[in-house]
Amino acid sequence: MAPSFDEGNALFDFVVQKGNGVKGLVDNGIKMVPERYIQPPKERIDNKIINSNDQLLAIDLSKLHGPEHDQVVGAISLAAETLGFFQVVNHGVTLELLESLKASAHNFFAQPPMKKAVYLKGVSPSPLVKYGTSFVPEKEMALEWKDYVSMMYTNDDEAHAQWPVECKDLALEYLKSSTKMVRKLLEILFGNLGVTLDEAKLESLTGLKMVNMNFYPSCPNPELTVGVGRHSDMGTLTVLLQDGIGGLYVKLEEGVEEGKDEWIEIPPISGALVINVGDTMQILSNGRYKSAEHRVRTTSSASRVSVPYFATPKPSEKIGPLPQLVESDGVAHYKEVLFGDYMQNFFGKAHEGKKSLDFAQNDSA
Repeated sequence: MAPSFDEGNALFDFVVQKGNGVKGLVDNGIKMVPERYIQPPKERIDNKIINSNDQLLAIDLSKLHGPEHDQVVGAISLAAETLGFFQVVNHGVTLELLESLKASAHNFFAQPPMKKAVYLKGVSPSPLVKYGTSFVPEKEMALEWKDYVSMMYTNDDEAHAQWPVECKDLALEYLKSSTKMVRKLLEILFGNLGVTLDEAKLESLTGLKMVNMNFYPSCPNPELTVGVGRHSDMGTLTVLLQDGIGGLYVKLEEGVEEGKDEWIEIPPISGALVINVGDTMQILSNGRYKSAEHRVRTTSSASRVSVPYFATPKPSEKIGPLPQLVESDGVAHYKEVLFGDYMQNFFGKAHEGKKSLDFAQNDSA
């Protein structure tokens, strides 16, 4: 017999605390989105958005080694300065790995609830692995239509020993392949700012590495809810594997009337990886690069997965505008903060656009 979700507490207990997740609701045959998931009208996503931005074309990283090097560098830098999102192909992560990674994500979430719930916050046998749903369910007025598993990287041995057996090998290979690409992209982006960072500094800015697997079950009323609400990522750069179904939307900041929001969809491109700028990069660049406000819609046609790899600073790292840029700009738009404090603030609140950046705002600038 399917449980009753008429009471908000019963739904929260079933989905969040017992670890059934949104998938548990769908597997129980719900015909309508429960009230707890219904978003305010201004947060709902109109999927009739037309892709009309040239920056959505994939950038071919193999051309960095030929006569088109400067054009590729220019395209990457321009995207980071404006949209905060771009897509790359010939990135060094094999297509076979990407396909296997998507399959392993589906395999993980297809398991019985009790197999996934062992990784729930507070009971997970490993501090490196967390399974959950929504973003911060305890703080959200409306829940997000998403389940996830998060895997933090310390070293290979701990990853092999503690990450879920269903996906650990592929997730680790994805992380390592992506790390090489992230390092190259950072060299390009910092070089565009006229800054050269040594190996130790680059490592500290990407020293906390995480792979998430997100699962968006098919939704009976996708127009009423969201897979992920409006937010920017907290880290340096994010690498994202989409699964071909689509649903990732980015907010335009330039060329839009004041007071009017305009969103475009990042179209799934076979074999491509999506790259987006995080808050840390906006802070380091003194605002020249834009962390991208984005969100994810749900769909009624099929369940979908995505696999982000987050390259973020170590919690002990202090982040602030690079001194060379403050000197040339004449002002620091952000103050220096401990990344661990920034991270704690980020995870302490529900998604609310780019509000997370307020934590580092220099009020005297």
